[in-house]
Amino acid sequence: MADVWKSKLDTGSVKFGTNRAAMVALLGGIRAEEDGIREGGGVKAAEAQRAKGRLTVRERLALLLDPEPLASVFPTHDDKTVMNGPPTSGENFLELGLWAAHGMYAEFGGAAGAGVVTGLGRVAGRLCMIVANDATVKAGAFFPMTAKKVLRAQTIALENRIPTLYLVDSSGVFLPLQEDVFPDQDDFGRVFRNNAVMSSLGVPQITAIMGMCVAGGAYLPVMTDTVLMTEGSGLFLAGPALVQAAIGQVTAAEELGGAAMHAEISGTVDFKEKDDANCIARLRSLVGKLGRRDQRLEIRDHGEVFSRVAFDAERDAPKFAAEELYGLMDPTVGASNSYDMRDVIARVVDRSEFEEYKADFGRTVLCGYARIGGRAVGIVANQKSNQASTVSTGPMAGQHRTEFGGVIYTESAQKAARFIMDCNQQLVPLIFLHDVNGFMVGKDAEWSGIIRAGAKMVSAVSTSVVPKITVIVGGSFGAGHYAMCGKAYDPRFLFAWPTARYAVMSGASAANTLVEVRVKQMERAGRTLGPEERKQIYDEIKATYNAQGDPRYGAARLWIDAIIDPAKTREVLMTALEAVAMNAEVGRFNVGVLQT
Repeated sequence: MADVWKSKLDTGSVKFGTNRAAMVALLGGIRAEEDGIREGGGVKAAEAQRAKGRLTVRERLALLLDPEPLASVFPTHDDKTVMNGPPTSGENFLELGLWAAHGMYAEFGGAAGAGVVTGLGRVAGRLCMIVANDATVKAGAFFPMTAKKVLRAQTIALENRIPTLYLVDSSGVFLPLQEDVFPDQDDFGRVFRNNAVMSSLGVPQITAIMGMCVAGGAYLPVMTDTVLMTEGSGLFLAGPALVQAAIGQVTAAEELGGAAMHAEISGTVDFKEKDDANCIARLRSLVGKLGRRDQRLEIRDHGEVFSRVAFDAERDAPKFAAEELYGLMDPTVGASNSYDMRDVIARVVDRSEFEEYKADFGRTVLCGYARIGGRAVGIVANQKSNQASTVSTGPMAGQHRTEFGGVIYTESAQKAARFIMDCNQQLVPLIFLHDVNGFMVGKDAEWSGIIRAGAKMVSAVSTSVVPKITVIVGGSFGAGHYAMCGKAYDPRFLFAWPTARYAVMSGASAANTLVEVRVKQMERAGRTLGPEERKQIYDEIKATYNAQGDPRYGAARLWIDAIIDPAKTREVLMTALEAVAMNAEVGRFNVGVLQT
C-alpha cells in the first residue's frame, strides 16, 4: 500500500501568500511574452498570408487538432476511451520550443518562435508530433534555430515512435545565415536524414504543403510517407527566378511546380486539395486510418511495455490543489528557498501516493515509486529542506550532522544510482525533479568518496534505457544538473518552471568567484580596486549570469523544451508519459563498470 503524503505546506501563512503573489506576477509576465511570440510576424504579416488565400499557422492548428484537452483522454488497446474527468486547462496542444530564438537575430528583425511551431497534439484521436512553418515570420525561412527546433521535434518523435505531421509553408534557408543552417551535422540536412530514418523504423509521417516549399526544403515532403498539396502552393528545387538565372528558361511558377503539375505530371503529390481547410480535413482523415504497430507486440498492460492501470480523474486526483504550488517558493532570483519536495510530488502523482525508497538514507535526494495518470513512474527529486543524518563513510562516520537541502551527498548519490538501476530492471520510466545546487565539497565529502558516488549516479543515468523526463523546478547547477538527467543525458522531454535557474553555478556564486579572479589580475598589473569598483564588477557579472540562467534564455536555445505553469505539471507529465509509452522497444540495460 502506497503512503499518502500529509502536506506540510502552510497555505495560510504570510510567506505562502507573498510567494504566491510573486509567482502569479511572474507567470503573468511570461504568459504575456508567450502571447507575443504566438503572434509570429504580427498583424500585417497575418493579413498578407490571408490575402493569398491561406490560413495562418495557428488557424491551421485550430482546424487540425481535436478539441479535447490533451490530458483528458487516452486511447486504450481496443480503441475505447478512458476518460480522465473534467479538463483542467482546456489546452489541446503541448507546444514545444515556443521560446526558440527568443532575443536572437535582432539584426534581422528577430524570428518569433524561430518561424516554426512544434508540439504534441491529438489528431483524430491519435497523439501526433506536429511541425508547422509560420509563414508570417520571414516567409517561414529556416534560421539556424529553426533547423534545431525541427530536429528536436523529430528526435522526440523518433525516440517515442510518434506519428509526425508536417505543415509546410517555407521559403527555405535564410540565406544571410546559410553557413549556420546548411553544412553541419545538426543543421538543415539532418532533417531529411531523420525523415528517412523515421520511415525506416515505421514512424508514420504525412506532409501537407500549403504554401511555398522550395530549394533543399523540397526534399522534406517527398521523403515522408504521404504528400498533400493545396492549389496555389509551390514545390520546386529552384523557383522561376533562379531557373531563369541558372539555365535561361522562363517558366511560370504553377507550370514549374504547382499542385496540378505535381498531381498530374510528376506524380509527386498523393492528394491535391483546393485550399487549407480541405487539405487539413484530408489530413485528419488519413491520420484516423493509421494502424498501431505496438498492438502487434505481445506485451502487457493495454499494449504498453510499461505498467498502466485503469484511471479515473476524480478518484485518482492528488489530495492537494495544484495551484498551491504557487506559494511553495519565493520566485525572486537569488532567493534562498527551503521546502519539502514531497509537497511537489504530492500535487503531481495519483492520490498523492508515493512509495519512498530508502526513505531514511541519503535524505537530500528523494527516490520512490508512484503513478501519474495511471502510469507507473520512478521519481528522483532533490530534497530542498535541510536533513538530519548520521554519516556512513569518511572521517565523520557515525557522527550526526545536518545536510543542506539541494546538495547531493555521497549517500544520496549512492541511493539514487541504485534506484535508477532498479527502475531499469523493472521497466519503470523515470521522472527527475530538479532543485539542485550540486555535489557536496570539502575534505569530509572527498574522504567519503563523493566523486566515486557521483560517478555511479551519472553512469546509471547515462546508461538508463527506460524513458526519462526532466522537470527543472528551481536551481539546476553544475554537476548536479548532469546527475539529475540534464539535457546531455537524453531525457525524452525537459521542462522547466518559471523559477528554474540553469547554469554552471548561481549568479551570486559566479560573481564572488570571478570578482576575486579579476581583482588578482588587476593587482598583478599594479592596480588596486576600491569597494565601488569591486561592487560594479560584481553586479555586472551577477546580472550576466542571472540573465543566462533564466529559463527563457535556455528555452530560446532549445536547452528546455517548454516553460510550464507549475500548476499544470501533472497534465504535462501525463501527456509526456503517453508519448514515451508509444515506443515499446526498450534496449538491454547494461550499466557498465561502476567504481565501488
